[in-house]
Amino acid sequence: MLRSMIMLVLCVSVTGYLSACCIIFGLISPGENKIHHIARIWAKILLLLSSTRVEVVGAENVLIGKPQIFMSNHQSDFDILIVLGFIPGQFRWIAKKEIFKIPIFGGAMRNAGYIEIDRQNHEKALKSLDIAAQKIREGKSVMTFPEGTRSKDGVMKPFKQGMFHLAIKAGVPIVPVSIIGAGAIMPKRSLRINPGKVTIMIDKPVDVTGYTVENRAQLIERVWDVIVNNYNRGTQSETAKRSPAVKDPAAHREI
Repeated sequence: MLRSMIMLVLCVSVTGYLSACCIIFGLISPGENKIHHIARIWAKILLLLSSTRVEVVGAENVLIGKPQIFMSNHQSDFDILIVLGFIPGQFRWIAKKEIFKIPIFGGAMRNAGYIEIDRQNHEKALKSLDIAAQKIREGKSVMTFPEGTRSKDGVMKPFKQGMFHLAIKAGVPIVPVSIIGAGAIMPKRSLRINPGKVTIMIDKPVDVTGYTVENRAQLIERVWDVIVNNYNRGTQSETAKRSPAVKDPAAHREI
């Protein structure tokens, strides 16, 4: 536990320093891409400090230079670092509003062009999706965790529907991402950091052509199945081999 506390102090210090740099740098030389590049460096430093090794499978499936929506399962706070550090190219986060309230860190996220979403307020959530749609029209990709929150037991939660509505309206492909092992590095509601290896599996883009808002449930199930199947194939331990499913996978939620 002492080792975890030391690593947490180091990680918080690095986060505070680089977040301040992002805010200052944003005033001197504005540019979302530049700030995102700093965020990538921040992620890799924290992964290095925590002795987390990351293997990437399927990096060639990322559409470099073209807008897309990345969707990933979510088990740990480390998922953010893993995705930031190892998914190629530029993208903008869609993240819950609470993260933007963190002093300095929230300001750095805004300077990077990341988008906050209030899932408790339907009207505000729709406005956030409009902002995301504008980012996509500008040629930028978007990254999100469609479960909306972390899973504490590896069982993947139902997907919220808003991101799929966005993909259909914007006409951009969805790139399914499966993160394997992050829950063992730092479980939900735990401050313990365990050194280890994480695998990130990036699957082929899913074309949204032919899908409509009315039949988006079919698209949700398609993406959900890809992420689950890749998670299962990449899992090694007996516990993690349990299929991260829900009793009624069709019961995916609104925004």
